[in-house]
Amino acid sequence: MKAQITLTVNESKRIIARGLKEEPKIKNAFSYGKILLKGGTTVSAISEELINMPLGISGRISTNGTKGSKSELDAPHCILIDKGQVIDVDEEEKFEESALSMSKGDVLITGANIFDVHGNAAMMAGSPLGNFPGKIIPALNSEGIDIIIAAGLEKLSPVPVNQSIKAAGRKDIEISFGMAVGLIPIYGELVHEQKAIEMLADVKATVIGRGGIMGGEGSTTLILEGKSEEVYRIVEVVKTLKGSDISGSPKSLVECTRGSIGCVEDLGCIYKKGY
Repeated sequence: MKAQITLTVNESKRIIARGLKEEPKIKNAFSYGKILLKGGTTVSAISEELINMPLGISGRISTNGTKGSKSELDAPHCILIDKGQVIDVDEEEKFEESALSMSKGDVLITGANIFDVHGNAAMMAGSPLGNFPGKIIPALNSEGIDIIIAAGLEKLSPVPVNQSIKAAGRKDIEISFGMAVGLIPIYGELVHEQKAIEMLADVKATVIGRGGIMGGEGSTTLILEGKSEEVYRIVEVVKTLKGSDISGSPKSLVECTRGSIGCVEDLGCIYKKGY
């Protein structure tokens, strides 16, 4: 059987969360080990699926550019789930302690701002050295900890990520719509909506279109192939996700304005400069 579905960007984030919730590695870490979550809208959707708790959203890309939160976050940006218990680790010392406490079978989940067809990924850094997650997450590979990079296909780049990393750089950018950002490479298992669908059912998912209009901008259209009961399983999931909104704590979703907390660290911002 074949079916055709279309997922908006927000719906894709939610189906990524659904797929990861059912991933055996995540189930095991949730019940018997540790899951370290580094905030972002996709990871917040994952947090909602796992513990019904949205995360605080720090940086984001809006119609105004690369922006931060207007005020202090009203929910943790980073949390540790230790055998189901939730711990706020939104400080450098706590985050580092949590990362160092992890062992085989534990998982860190982060988002990404860009990835390429080879699976290379990177996250934006709008603050010096990407703040503590930007300094610690890349080093977790040296400890042998599983890293899952949850990112929708709207972030697929037409150029190699290493080329993008060379082009970016906070201190090299003189004018930016929003804060100037650099890119920090991250290495791990990439999970996007196509892969998440295949985690949820025994189907083959193939992308046949990208983009849209009237709220469908950035959407992904896919063909599902498999036994009818497996295909219908995904169709039913998609029906429950239609109209999904962005994930994140309400206060943190309000973007920064001139003079907001954190603006002092923003480099190149055209709004701060008053152009």
